[in-house]
Amino acid sequence: MVRAPLNVLVYPYLQVGEGAFEYALLRRADEGWWQGVTGGAEDDETPLDAARRETFEETGISPDAAFLRLDTVIWVRVTHFGCSHIWGDEIYVIPMYCFGVRAPDRRIVLSHEHTECRWLPYDQALALTRFDGNRTALWELDRRLRGLGPRDGRPPQGGTR
Repeated sequence: MVRAPLNVLVYPYLQVGEGAFEYALLRRADEGWWQGVTGGAEDDETPLDAARRETFEETGISPDAAFLRLDTVIWVRVTHFGCSHIWGDEIYVIPMYCFGVRAPDRRIVLSHEHTECRWLPYDQALALTRFDGNRTALWELDRRLRGLGPRDGRPPQGGTR
C-alpha cells in the first residue's frame, strides 16, 4: 500500500439529550495530546473511505456508521509526516478532510496509537483540543448537529465588506 497525500480527522459523537452531544477525544500515545481520529489515505482511497477505515482501526466503530462530511479542510505541512518524501518536492501541504461519525454507544476499542478515550461535552472537548483546525472542525460539527447556522446566537461582527 502507498500512503496517499491526504489525511482525515474524524470526531465520533453521541447524542446525550435534546440538542446535547458528547464527542470522543483520543489521547495520542506518541505526543500525548488529545484529538479525534486521524490518519492518512492509502492508495486511491477517497477521503470518506479513509475516514471509515481509520475510524474502525482506531476505535472499533463500524465503517457502516453514519459519517457526516464537514466543510472544514485543514492544510498540513508535509514535514509533519515521516513518509512525505514519497510525494516528491512539489507537494508542500496536504489536505486533512474532516468528518463526524455517530457512534452506536460509548464503547471505544483503542488502537496502539492511543492511550485513553474521553467522551466530553463540546466546551470541554474544545478546551482539550490542541490545534486550531481541529477546533474549527469540532465547532462546525457541534453547530451542525445542534441545527445552528454559522452565526446563530452570535452578535454581528464588524462592518460590511
